[in-house]
Amino acid sequence: MFGLTRVRGTRAGRTTAALAAGAAAAATLLTAPSAVAAARPVTGLPQSVVGGTTTTASAYPFVMQLTDASGNQFCGGTLVAARKVVTAAHCVAGESAAGLRVVGGRTYLDGSDGTVGRVSGIWVDPHYTNTADGSDVAVLTLAAPMPYTAAQYVRAGRTGVYAAGTTARVLGWGTTSESGGPSRQLRTATVPVVPDSGCADAYGSDFVASDMVCAGYTSGGTDTCQGDSGGPLLVGGVLAGITSWGNGCAEAGYPGVYTRLATFSRLVDAQLGS
Repeated sequence: MFGLTRVRGTRAGRTTAALAAGAAAAATLLTAPSAVAAARPVTGLPQSVVGGTTTTASAYPFVMQLTDASGNQFCGGTLVAARKVVTAAHCVAGESAAGLRVVGGRTYLDGSDGTVGRVSGIWVDPHYTNTADGSDVAVLTLAAPMPYTAAQYVRAGRTGVYAAGTTARVLGWGTTSESGGPSRQLRTATVPVVPDSGCADAYGSDFVASDMVCAGYTSGGTDTCQGDSGGPLLVGGVLAGITSWGNGCAEAGYPGVYTRLATFSRLVDAQLGS
């Protein structure tokens, strides 16, 4: 298995096979314009979404922070109904509802604005075991409604949103490197959807095409990273994926891997009715 750097608190080293596969993948993935691929440092602040720019919660009111009971952010999520948040299974599997909080409407991690919501229920896809096996999707039920506009999410069968080269948007407060800290401010970036064949070249059997989609540039430089897990991959403003895993962050030949939400949208539908 490859190093799943977006999973909370775990890391494994690359293998020689992974490096060779990454070199082969570089020939098949899309090439980034240098202006987009270059990381944009912010003086005095570590970056999150690598190669991105700062943005605000008001621009993306459905983007949520997942924190522990003490307010420490560790993952992201997307509000899809007033009391429902879609996130990654690996963010919340094994957690208790009492130990989680969802924060909406807050641009800065150290802010005091927005709404802190308690979690009353956690649903994790019953087939989830680990990120490389797929089914990395979960839905949180909030004890009270969030006063923010919810995102639409992709419906079952809408495979066209995953066409190679389609521009997708990612958001989060995560780190910019393996040793970096979280970004103080919400960040965003755009990345192209990668062909399934390119993702399979990069990750081998750890890429499950029915459950996953990749997005990123051949040259790297723009990607999600640790702490961005559970956050959205948007296509045309619609939630199409969930930040899941990847080998390193923004490394050439290793695009980010996202949960292919269309595969799980009926399960999410069922949770919205519960």
